[in-house]
Amino acid sequence: MSEPLQELTTNPALGVALFTLGGLAAAVFYLPFKKVQRWAWESYWLVYAVAGLLVVPWVLALCTAPNVLAVLRSSPLDLLGYCFLCGAMWGVGGLTWGLMIRYLGVGLGLAIGCGLCSAAGTLMPPIIAGQFNKLYGTLPANVSLAGVLVSILGIVLVGMAGMSKERELPEAEKKKAVAEYSFKKGILVAVFSGLMSAGMNFGLQGAPVVQLKAQYGSATRVAAAAPKSAPPVELAAAPGLFYDRAAQTWIAPAAAAGEQTTGKTWAGVPVLVVVLLGGLAVNLLWCLLLNAKNRTFGDYARPGVPRTANLLFAALAGAIWCSQLICLKIGEPQMGTQSYIGWAVLMASTILFSAILGLLLGEWKGVSGRTKVLLAAGLAALVASAVVAGYASKLKQDQDAGKDRAIVAQAVPAEAFIERPALL
Repeated sequence: MSEPLQELTTNPALGVALFTLGGLAAAVFYLPFKKVQRWAWESYWLVYAVAGLLVVPWVLALCTAPNVLAVLRSSPLDLLGYCFLCGAMWGVGGLTWGLMIRYLGVGLGLAIGCGLCSAAGTLMPPIIAGQFNKLYGTLPANVSLAGVLVSILGIVLVGMAGMSKERELPEAEKKKAVAEYSFKKGILVAVFSGLMSAGMNFGLQGAPVVQLKAQYGSATRVAAAAPKSAPPVELAAAPGLFYDRAAQTWIAPAAAAGEQTTGKTWAGVPVLVVVLLGGLAVNLLWCLLLNAKNRTFGDYARPGVPRTANLLFAALAGAIWCSQLICLKIGEPQMGTQSYIGWAVLMASTILFSAILGLLLGEWKGVSGRTKVLLAAGLAALVASAVVAGYASKLKQDQDAGKDRAIVAQAVPAEAFIERPALL
């Protein structure tokens, strides 16, 4: 059987637009917190975490992925555990992000932390999956890699502009901005925080079999294979067997009786909920520990506090934050085999919109011409990286246009092949 044609269409421009929209959400999610009154940080952050890491993703999953529970029950426990731990890894990285800013300041901290997070989160998942060859070699892959490098360059330039801005502040303002400046401590924390925060994308990209089960049925079996490889003997006779070029996988669809499958656009949602549960565990534990230490459990019922408004604004911040990852996962199918660059575009867009928001709020008022040039160059590079990412996926789309959209599954003697794909 050949792969359904409707599942093969891609739209790189739409994919990049969704990643960019996610970056906007990541840049502005903190704004509702400004409306929270007379609550300690750990109190409103707990509400944010429950809303953004638990409620919103699960409501989305139940609305868009009708077989989410069946898929998770049928998925390998070690794979789900890996996704959960990657989410926890991100949670730890996020909690140390503030410490990085304390020691390095916003400019330098942002440049190092986001640069490492972008590079590691983009390049490591294909390497971990044994698909290092996806990163270079062909024209689309080379252009994609160039786009990632341009995005990192843009992040660094914006960070340099931030550093330049800090140097131009009066001495009193410098000490106020970075009172505990320590390059040695800061660089160690920044490396740790940047790499740990990349765990989010490790998890989101680490369970393609779960996404395929959501799309084709919870009993679906898959086998990784290079293009034009024969299917493994275990799947050769499976009904409906076809080859997915983007996933480089043989797929034997199989849904349980009465099971309603998930569309390709939303197939990544079951993975998302597991990863975010890992992040929730870390954030929830930390907030409750701070509530106990600081004796702030009373915040949730304190008289005279706008409790309802606080709950709504903190939850809104969580919903906005979560939407960045929703945009990432629904944008990936539009990019085909170049979907891994979504993280780089998301991170670049986050920094881009953060800088623009700072401009609108007057945070860059009165800086020198040199600082303005660095900021403008950084913003231009970030915009260019998104354009390059879209162009790379369009190149790949055009390259595949003349090829077969699927490979007909045929039983071929195993001895005819030196290497056979391993059943997942």
